[in-house]
Amino acid sequence: MKLTVKLVDIGTREVMLNIVDARNIGVLTSDRVQILNETRGVSVAAFVDTTATLLPQGSIGIYRITNERLGVNDGDIVEVRKAERPASLQYIKKKMDGEKLSNEETYAIIKDVVSDDLSPAELTAYITASYIHALDMDEVEHLTRAMVDTGEQIKFHTHPIVDKHSIGGVPGNKISLIVVPIIAASGLKIPKTSSRAITGAGGTADLMEVLAPVEFSATEVQQMTMKVGGAIVWGGATNIAPADDKIIIQEYPFRIDARGQMLASVMAKKFAVGADLVVIDIPVGAHAKVATVQEGRKLAREFIELGDRLNMRVECALTYGDSPVGRAIGANLEVREALRVLEGAEVPGSLIQKSVSIAGMALEMSGKAPRDMGNKAALQLIRNGEALKKFRQIIEIQGGDPNVKSDDIVPGEYEFVVKAPATGYVIELNNRSLISLARTAGAPHDRGAGLLLHAKKGSRVQAGEPIFTIYADRSWRLQKAIEEGRSLMPVVVEGMLLDRVPHESKWE
Repeated sequence: MKLTVKLVDIGTREVMLNIVDARNIGVLTSDRVQILNETRGVSVAAFVDTTATLLPQGSIGIYRITNERLGVNDGDIVEVRKAERPASLQYIKKKMDGEKLSNEETYAIIKDVVSDDLSPAELTAYITASYIHALDMDEVEHLTRAMVDTGEQIKFHTHPIVDKHSIGGVPGNKISLIVVPIIAASGLKIPKTSSRAITGAGGTADLMEVLAPVEFSATEVQQMTMKVGGAIVWGGATNIAPADDKIIIQEYPFRIDARGQMLASVMAKKFAVGADLVVIDIPVGAHAKVATVQEGRKLAREFIELGDRLNMRVECALTYGDSPVGRAIGANLEVREALRVLEGAEVPGSLIQKSVSIAGMALEMSGKAPRDMGNKAALQLIRNGEALKKFRQIIEIQGGDPNVKSDDIVPGEYEFVVKAPATGYVIELNNRSLISLARTAGAPHDRGAGLLLHAKKGSRVQAGEPIFTIYADRSWRLQKAIEEGRSLMPVVVEGMLLDRVPHESKWE
């Protein structure tokens, strides 16, 4: 059918048809049509929206993303036909039925994900099927390689290339801001591509963005790493394993992180940046993603096996996950805390110990430190100022202010202090509740939002002493966080819940 183009400034891979024209073509909403620009000889498939009133018969609304490939103008005439469904849909259905996918089937799905040839609903079906019917190790390897092959890769001429990753689930885990400078300061190269927050209060990319831009191409990441030894960037802007970020977007509403897809997500990015040595941080605890040491060891073995299949040496650290890392949760608060450690602060101990442990493993794996001496070597690079110097170089090459100091980073202007109702010991910190409160206060999008813990697990507190402070950039978000706090259990003092707040709250 010949239709007249009307350009529509909507950023999705769709077109709009009058419902009568859609019926004549033989399509319904969410079906696909093929649009042919005969002048340029370009053909593009797109999903269908229908309307009875917004477009007259004989017209087609071409959305902006669709037209990036099609290249038509208002008033042009295009040929529109019903398009066939991609073969990858039958493979997704196969996985929904609990069957194992081959390498070719997995590649077809991921290729269509990257090409935007699957609708959000179709991609969600694949994610959900993989969540319900767990991928085996062959499928995980297929998915990892498909993610890498459908994106850009970085090649380095010098080796080893080091990388690290945390599977997340623990609030305040800002150790990459310390680990990356330590490793780079030792003379190694670490091109750290990071995610934005999925279920947490701030991903590494969200934190680094407080200090410098994080959106760079793969080529730029390679150049920056070669020049200063490291970079901390958002993986979604690099076109490295681009399917991963598309999958993450669809996982986000469900707050799910399917095990097989998580393994592939982590290792695809490491493989794509040319990593030889990888340290994986697996927090373990009742409120972490991994509940027990046994489960953590099983996951570690899977990471190591996948690394062997990809010719990468992987070591895993099972770390304490029943309490936040450090005392700060939320972008500005976490960045300020990390900078203070690099500037020489001796607290918080949990942040320093975890950072030097992870960095120390990488130093030992690379031969930069003898066995069991990595922690000491990593701590020395903090204490002698070399890690801070390197971090300033990374900030500068990414376009930030290399002279920034921790005191320059401030929390949100609105705050509410939760106090201990009685004297006792803090016996529990609920990670999920703390993260939920921080997110409700605006984290990670509002950089000043978050929580600052004044007492941690095992601390003795007096009645009326501050337990934690909620910060927000906007007063209504603070109020919402306070209201949510009435139904959560973030902190327990000898069995007494501290998430109950007064009915009337005041702040300046």
